[in-house]
Amino acid sequence: MYAVVRRYEGVIDPAEAGRRVHEGFVPLLRQVRGFVAYYWVDAGNSVMVSTSVFQDRAGAEESTDSAAGFVREHLADLLPTPPQITAGEVVAHS
Repeated sequence: MYAVVRRYEGVIDPAEAGRRVHEGFVPLLRQVRGFVAYYWVDAGNSVMVSTSVFQDRAGAEESTDSAAGFVREHLADLLPTPPQITAGEVVAHS
């Protein structure tokens, strides 16, 4: 498995960002080949973190492209700074 973690700082309205992600992005992400799981977390202090898990690196990379497009089109007004992206092979899970 392969995971991608994105950290967004300076989020303008976390509740609205969560609504848009839930209603618009999650359905798109579920269509990506190898999708396993997705989490959008309000970490407080205007920080939100997403975690995506896929069966392989190809699905994770496709999700990164999808996320960038979705943010540009639907979240740019709420996410003023580019995310910090960390990705890699899952080496342990339960």
